[in-house]
Amino acid sequence: MTAEQREFLAGSIRTNGASENPWWANAVVYQIYPRSFQDTNGDGIGDLRGIISRLDYLADLGVDVIWLSPVYKSPQNDYGYDISDYQDIDPMFGTLYDMDDLIQAVHQRGMRIIIDLVVNHTSDEHAWFEASRKGTMPYADWYWWRPAKEGHTPGVPGSEPNNWGSDFGGSAWEYSPERGEYYLHSFSEKQPDLNWENPAVRQAVYDMMNWWMNRGIDGFRMDVITLISKPVEADGELPDGVPGEDGYANAQIVMADGPRLDEFLKEMRQQVFEGREGFLTVGEAPGITPARNQAITDPANNELDMLFLFHHVEFDARGSKWNPLPLDIVPLKRIMASEQEAVKESGWASLFFNNHDQPRVVSRWGDTTTEQLRSLSAKALALVLHMHRGTPYIYQGEELGMTNAGFTAFDQYRDIESLDLYKLRVLAMKLSTHDQMLDALGRRSRDNARTPMQWDSSTFGGFTEEDAASVPWLPVNPNKRIINAVDEQRDPNSVLAFYKELIHLRHTNPVVSAGGWTLLDGDDERVYSFERSLEGFDLSDTTELSRVVVVANLTGHTAHIPPQTAAALGLDPVAFPVEASGMSIDEENLLISNYPRPQTASTLLTGRLAPWEAFAYQL
Repeated sequence: MTAEQREFLAGSIRTNGASENPWWANAVVYQIYPRSFQDTNGDGIGDLRGIISRLDYLADLGVDVIWLSPVYKSPQNDYGYDISDYQDIDPMFGTLYDMDDLIQAVHQRGMRIIIDLVVNHTSDEHAWFEASRKGTMPYADWYWWRPAKEGHTPGVPGSEPNNWGSDFGGSAWEYSPERGEYYLHSFSEKQPDLNWENPAVRQAVYDMMNWWMNRGIDGFRMDVITLISKPVEADGELPDGVPGEDGYANAQIVMADGPRLDEFLKEMRQQVFEGREGFLTVGEAPGITPARNQAITDPANNELDMLFLFHHVEFDARGSKWNPLPLDIVPLKRIMASEQEAVKESGWASLFFNNHDQPRVVSRWGDTTTEQLRSLSAKALALVLHMHRGTPYIYQGEELGMTNAGFTAFDQYRDIESLDLYKLRVLAMKLSTHDQMLDALGRRSRDNARTPMQWDSSTFGGFTEEDAASVPWLPVNPNKRIINAVDEQRDPNSVLAFYKELIHLRHTNPVVSAGGWTLLDGDDERVYSFERSLEGFDLSDTTELSRVVVVANLTGHTAHIPPQTAAALGLDPVAFPVEASGMSIDEENLLISNYPRPQTASTLLTGRLAPWEAFAYQL
């Protein structure tokens, strides 16, 4: 990236008359799942030294921020999201000195680094919980402890304090014979929820966060941060919720956006970030509406810089994600539009289709039946996402068009959510058959995103040594032979090359990074199109090009450019083919396309989009 582009990235433009863009509004973030990124010591698990060894790849890709999933000391029940020591590194990943080296190496390459902050819960092996379970002061009420339901026998099913259910299945309450009470866990029973109502808990969290900031990190991605404020009644009780098909009230629905959430986030901002510059705070936000996203991310409210909303990755299922549905782009467009409109005047959006908890988007919504269609659909989906207004997040391997794992047997899965939900839905409650659940896991299991990074076509994809003793913790996808970084770096038409173009556009084109957003032809069932505009900004010395129209056929069939989109492009929607009207198309105004430019220019003239054809045209 040039010095001029870095200056632009730092916030040299203004958006729609609003305040100057913060640096992260023009940035692109890359998420690393350390277990699966790069192994350097031959144990089959990725490590910090492996990340350091691949930083030049990320710098060449052009990303600005690295988000690191948890590397803290942990029993690894939920692969690091169950933390036993916030201020140490788990030996499987390295040491604190390795972490210091990583931070320095990232900064030397002009990038920033943020780390996962998991403070809704800890591991049950954390010293805080071990003391709390014994009733040792001052930790006795650092977690949510409650007696059995009145008139019931402690430890017997049905005696739990209320009907809240864990996100991983079953009750969200676990009985502790040692204390004689139940503790709350939104997720695994080995992940007890911290009691944020206790000021001492909050102060301990803020002290830990300051310790990391002083160590050199640039901010935090905050895991399920919108669950930290529980819906406590005036008498201190935690009320029942509306039960789902499994008989439990889902914890993420019951706890989301609690009554003191804003208070806690403001306090965190003041205690940790006041007086600091150049940091980024992004919160994972289950249960948060677009309107609440606007309030929480409005700079005037001093809470968080941005949130991850989930409506756009939850609508394609019936009842639960384990009953997946085919993509319907009309509701997808409406959900994305609601998220964009909510932050039109203030606040900010985060843009993602993939992360460590989501299946690979090219398998989910694209087409992997042939290599050509995989490449085209991966590019089309990427274009749609990155051309929205907000900060794009790339999950490792997404830039290669990596696909779902393709597992065919239950014993190939490692994810605790997948294992627990199989036991509950198939064995206990008979909600699904074995074959139905295996199909659902193949589509939606978190392990789909966690297979090792495909660096090359070798036996283990370049993730770890080709040694009998060096077996990856999760099988490498066999399609590494055709989907890998080495081959895509050589191919100017690869998915990787396309991502580099998208990142370059965000860094150099103010309409892309800061322009307003307007949906076009929202009811069209094949074409996803919208307009970006930045009125009055002089893009070049000679020409003001302040509008960009994005058009994507998200199907494997031909489609017509719909009326509003045609009009936005300056075309007569009833005069196709355009040649008859005397109009012409300037290929130089095609910012990016996943088909050859002459073919896309022809598309603009004829109005017919090829399968998965997607482009951005500047006016």
